[in-house]
Amino acid sequence: MRQIIIGVMGSGEKATATDIKNAYKLGDLIAQRRWTLLTGGRNVGVMDAVNKGAKSANGLTIGILPRENQKDISEAVDIAIFTDMGNARNNINVLSSDVVIACGMGAGTASEVALALKANKQASDFIK
Repeated sequence: MRQIIIGVMGSGEKATATDIKNAYKLGDLIAQRRWTLLTGGRNVGVMDAVNKGAKSANGLTIGILPRENQKDISEAVDIAIFTDMGNARNNINVLSSDVVIACGMGAGTASEVALALKANKQASDFIK
């Protein structure tokens, strides 16, 4: 049976303390449900916090990285996918997720939300 993949999108360097706190808890909750977490994979902001939260509950994490730079990976990413596509990877993030959750907001996150709406990614199909 295919794993349910939950994509969490959020700010990197501009994430607020509240965004980071919420992301950590969100990652923990995703892992507790035994869902797989997908993020932008970087070692900053929401991406790092949500991955660390998932790992705290022994979850599986996937990072879709914008560049092929190993030093940018969150230490809590299990599977790193290097795209060398910059922000164009946002469509990969969205289309590879069954559900997309925005945690905080920035320009990149807004583009992922728009792509998720266009792709009809709905939490109601999975969260009961």
